[in-house]
Amino acid sequence: MLSFHFHKYITNPLDTIPYATLLPMEPTPRAITWEAPEHHHVEKGNDWFFALAIIIIALVTVAILFGDVLFALLIGLAGGAMAVSAARRPAIIPYAVTVRGVRIQDRLYPFASLESYHIDEEDRNGPQLLIKSDKKLMPLIVMPIPVDHIDDIEHILKEKLVEEELEEPFLVKVLELFGF
Repeated sequence: MLSFHFHKYITNPLDTIPYATLLPMEPTPRAITWEAPEHHHVEKGNDWFFALAIIIIALVTVAILFGDVLFALLIGLAGGAMAVSAARRPAIIPYAVTVRGVRIQDRLYPFASLESYHIDEEDRNGPQLLIKSDKKLMPLIVMPIPVDHIDDIEHILKEKLVEEELEEPFLVKVLELFGF
């Protein structure tokens, strides 16, 4: 008759490598979630709004002098929209990087629609994740990321996407320079 003895502790038969080193590594997290403002907000003082009003009034006056009232109306509406947009504080929205894709609020961007990624830790507004998409209207997705989750986010992304040097478009950097 065969008998089996089970030992509570399993040891290495060669006794040269401790058993603890043979255990598998921690599993990859399935999702990293966080909340952040939808964009970097620069508080604008009364001087900024006064300068915007002077520029808009001057452009509207020039358009009227050239006889283009419709263009003057368009400039006035655009100036008003800029003022309202500049005064509004950004909403705090949820972000997530999961094994299925990248989620911003309630919208999931599956990895099949994404091409590559880049983590920019040197941005002056803090680290951000740039993701290149195959969409025509939104070719670059930019997400602020918390410093303490950079390694976990990169661990998930490197299994699904190619890392590529990406940067924000020049126009976005110019708008940020002017406080938008």
